[in-house]
Amino acid sequence: MDLLVVNLFTNFLPINFQNPLLFHSYITLAWVVLSFKNEFYEVHRYSKVVALLRKLFTQFIFFFLILYAYIGFFKQPLMSRLALGQYFVLVFVGVAFFKFLSYVLLMQYRGLWKGNIRRVVIIGKNSKTDQLIQVFNEREEFGYEFVKQFDAKGKNFDIMSCFMFIVNNNIDEIYCSVSEMSNKKLNAFINFADNNLKTLKFLPDNKNIFSKKLKFEYYDYLPILSLRDIPLHNSVNAVLKRAFDIAFSLFVIFGILIWLGPLLALLITLESRGPVFFIQKRTGFDNREFQCFKFRSMAVNESSDLMQAGKNDMRVTKIGKFIRKSSIDELPQFYNVLFGNMSVVGPRPHMLKHTDEYASRVDKYMLRHFVKPGITGLAQIRGYRGEIEKESDIQNRIKFDIFYVENWSFFLDLKIIVQTVLNAIRGEEKAY
Repeated sequence: MDLLVVNLFTNFLPINFQNPLLFHSYITLAWVVLSFKNEFYEVHRYSKVVALLRKLFTQFIFFFLILYAYIGFFKQPLMSRLALGQYFVLVFVGVAFFKFLSYVLLMQYRGLWKGNIRRVVIIGKNSKTDQLIQVFNEREEFGYEFVKQFDAKGKNFDIMSCFMFIVNNNIDEIYCSVSEMSNKKLNAFINFADNNLKTLKFLPDNKNIFSKKLKFEYYDYLPILSLRDIPLHNSVNAVLKRAFDIAFSLFVIFGILIWLGPLLALLITLESRGPVFFIQKRTGFDNREFQCFKFRSMAVNESSDLMQAGKNDMRVTKIGKFIRKSSIDELPQFYNVLFGNMSVVGPRPHMLKHTDEYASRVDKYMLRHFVKPGITGLAQIRGYRGEIEKESDIQNRIKFDIFYVENWSFFLDLKIIVQTVLNAIRGEEKAY
C-alpha cells in the first residue's frame, strides 16, 4: 500500500520528470532500503502510538533527503522543487493515514472480535506479575488471553503439572518472574519451551539471567525480556524470504524441471515399476505434517517410510544412484517450495518416525520447526546429510539447524545455496 502511495501520487502534480521510469525505480528502491534500515514495519501488538510517530518521523526525514538528492544526482534542472515538496507532503499524509488505519483496525480486530489471540500463563506471584495480569485483562487490543497464574513459591507448585497444563490448554506464551525462580527451574522452563514450540518471556529483576542476547520490550509501561528472537518471525524478513522462494522455485521449475522431469520419468519407469514420484509425509513448520516430493530412486518397498537409505542400499536403482549422488532426486521439492510447505533453505525435514524419535532423544530438537524446512540447509553444507550413523551426527545437525534459526539472514541463504551447488558438482561422500 505504501509503495502504491509513493508511486501513484507523482501523477497528481506537475513535477516535470525527464525520465519517469528512472524516478519510480529510484524512489521504490529507496523506500524499501529505508524501511529495512529504519525497521519501519516493526510494529507489534503492544507498540504505542508514540512508537509509530517516531518511525514515521525517522522514515520521512531520510525520505526527504533522498527525494531532493534525485535532482542533483541525476541532473534534473527542469524538475519543480515546489511540486516535489507538495508530493512529499502528500506521500507523508497518505502513508501516515494507512499506517494508523491498519494499526487501529488490528487493535479493533483483537479487542472486539478476539482475532489473533495469544493464550498466556504467568509463573510467579508478586507486584510485577499482578501488573502484567492487569495489562493483559485491561488492554484487550493487545490480543492476549490470560489463562492462569502459577505461584512458583507456593507449597503446591509442581513444575510437571504446570507443563501439562500448558500443553493441554494450548498455551502460546509463558511469562516467568525471574525473581521467584531458581536456576534449576528456569532451565527446566527454557528446555520445555524449546522442545514444545512455546514462546518463553521473562519479567526481569537485577539477576544475571543468561549470557544469550535478550530482546527488551515494553507492554504498556512494563518491561519484558524475551529469551529468543527468531529473525524469520519478523514479517519483513518472512516476506523477503517467501518472495525469494517463489522466484527461485519458478526459475527451477520452468528452467530445469520442465524438460528434465519428463526425461527422468521415462528412465525411472523403464528401470522399475512404480510411480515417478516418491511422496512421503514429513514434519514441517510448527510441527505440521506435509507431503514431501522426490523423484523415486528406489524400487517400490514397504520399508521406505521406516528406514533411511544406507551405503550400498540394495533398494536403490541404477538411475536412483545417479540422481541421489547428484541430488537431482530433490528437485521436485521446488513444488513444495512453491506451494509454501518448504523453503529453498532451512533445516531438512525428517520423516515422522524420526521426528518422534529425535524429539525425545535430542535436546532442543523441536526448535528447528520454528521455520519452514528447506531443500538444503546449513547442516547439509557442513557435511551432516544423509544417514544418521552415530549419535553425534544428529546432535551436530541440530546444532547447525538451531544456529540457522537464530541467525538467519538473506546473505546466509545465498551462501548456503552457492555452497550446495558447488558440493553437488564436486559430489558428496554421504550422498548415497
